[in-house]
Amino acid sequence: MALPFVAFARRVQGHLLRGAFVLAVLAAAPHGARAQEPAAPASAGPGALYGPYAMTREGSGTSWQPDSTPMYGVMGERGAWSGMVHGMADLIYDDQGGPRGATQRFSTSMLMLMARRAVGEGALGLRLMLSSDPAMGKEGYPLLFQTGETADGRTPLIDRQHPHDLLMEAVVTYSRNFSADGSLFLYAGLPGEPALGPEAFMHRLSGMDNPEAPISHHWLDSTHVTWGVVTAGVTYAGLKLEASAFDGREPDQFHYNIETGPLDSYSVRATLNPSAALSMQVSYGSLKSPEQLEPGIDVRRSTASVTYNAPWGEWWQTTLAFGHNAPTDGRATSGWLLESAARVAPAHTVFARAERVGKDELFTEGQPLYGESFTVDKLSVGYLYDFLRLKELRFGVGALVSTYSFPATLNSSYGYRPTSFMVFLRARL
Repeated sequence: MALPFVAFARRVQGHLLRGAFVLAVLAAAPHGARAQEPAAPASAGPGALYGPYAMTREGSGTSWQPDSTPMYGVMGERGAWSGMVHGMADLIYDDQGGPRGATQRFSTSMLMLMARRAVGEGALGLRLMLSSDPAMGKEGYPLLFQTGETADGRTPLIDRQHPHDLLMEAVVTYSRNFSADGSLFLYAGLPGEPALGPEAFMHRLSGMDNPEAPISHHWLDSTHVTWGVVTAGVTYAGLKLEASAFDGREPDQFHYNIETGPLDSYSVRATLNPSAALSMQVSYGSLKSPEQLEPGIDVRRSTASVTYNAPWGEWWQTTLAFGHNAPTDGRATSGWLLESAARVAPAHTVFARAERVGKDELFTEGQPLYGESFTVDKLSVGYLYDFLRLKELRFGVGALVSTYSFPATLNSSYGYRPTSFMVFLRARL
């Protein structure tokens, strides 16, 4: 099964790279081009990829968000094609406190291109997402209590957030409506995002203004860059049911390459949007050997989340999410996340994130606390000020501060209640 898919995916990538040029032309062309304001009319966008509903419902991968979620980007039309380009880039100064903390200057970014056209009775979609994260180095950036992946193929990353791959998504989609309210869809990517967990953190409106990754990332949405995924689903009104087959191994330390592997893992997800302001999902996944350094251990992951848009200020979105990892060897652990962001005025955004995670990978083999699990609480609060707007581009400056709570056993390693902060400049399209 893997070899035919890989050959198909490589052909898809060739089409996507050619399509990226078309998308750039669409976005830049004065004919039919327009900036999309952060508002969500029912007709916003070039049309949804997966069904007969507003494009504003669609998040990362095949995930849904509330229909009333505002959109950012530049949109254009040329012939039968409609397209959108959006992205962001942050320049960050990071100071993580305590004995295990560190300071670093680095940049993160994301550029996403999308195109859609009618094909017979259905719709064909192309999506391409790129990131400059690999330029920060294989060790990523300092982030207290973050765990997951490796920088050298031998030792795990601890208290650091790994960089994302240069190529984060290269996808072809096809959907066909079977009624005015329902559709069937297919999604295939190398890489792509399977139907598992909530919308990825850098795409959620409640979390995208926060420049740091959640420490609950590997309980909720760590599969958002998966090297090989096929998803099939059905939508009807506000309900979506879908299933994915995918390569369960997380990306390796070589962030510029293309990885291939068998579609040895699966997931299922049910999503309900009962109103324009609310979206909720439950999902389950069986991941084959997700960690490169633990090749014999599989993980069963369960997640649930609710996202709500409140009618206050320019916009206000809140997400509550839960994830549970049950490995075939070792103890099961859980992670909770509550995050919220609000644009209280056109140039002023406040955001916050609270997390509780069971961490059992904070120490390496041979250290006294190796293998023990610790409940870690983290609270981050931040502010972003958009000081300049040049047509579609927004430029802002922001800051956040984080504090933690954990068992006293960890004081000798992390200090007593360390404090971390970030200061950042942002450009967003």
